[in-house]
Amino acid sequence: MSEPGMRRVGLFGGSFNPPHRAHLALARLACDVLALDELRWLPAGQPWQKPVGELAAPEHRLAMVQALAQGEPRFVVDNRELCRQGPSYTLDTVRELSAEQPGTEWVLLIGQDQYARLASWHGWRELLASVTLAVAGREGQAVQAPPTLAGVPHRCEVLPLPQMDISATDIRARVAAGLPISPLVGDAVARYIDQHSLYRAPPGH
Repeated sequence: MSEPGMRRVGLFGGSFNPPHRAHLALARLACDVLALDELRWLPAGQPWQKPVGELAAPEHRLAMVQALAQGEPRFVVDNRELCRQGPSYTLDTVRELSAEQPGTEWVLLIGQDQYARLASWHGWRELLASVTLAVAGREGQAVQAPPTLAGVPHRCEVLPLPQMDISATDIRARVAAGLPISPLVGDAVARYIDQHSLYRAPPGH
């Protein structure tokens, strides 16, 4: 539980390649269900558990997140991980933010799949001691603490995420095939992707 008067800030990281309406729905749900004062979108610079090859350039992913998040006063788009050299570690971000804003409760949004492998994250024990986890469960499935975290004290809340069959992989494939994506990403992000020729199939394909 939060201490009275303590600000509660959500941390929503990801490659956002591209960001889409399921991301937006999760961010809004987190603000409401978790009673967040603010939610920070944190596009990853070099996600250490993902191949870099398919990533759009950092400036494009930042601009797309800004386009998706605009107009929501509780949202802040934070580019620190894009500016950081080397791999993006969530722990480094939490350390920086804690130094900048002492007395804040940090609530880390993750999915059930990330929760299951959290013990593989860099500095995961310190991370667990520094944040409250908010785990988005799959529709109809209870959130289960993974065996690797058994006996490790940590704070965890559950986000009841509705089923939304949207994936960045599918969106990139649709762009490459010349199919419309506005219903999946919104008009502003779709327009940005088109203007900057992102995710298009190489010539001859």
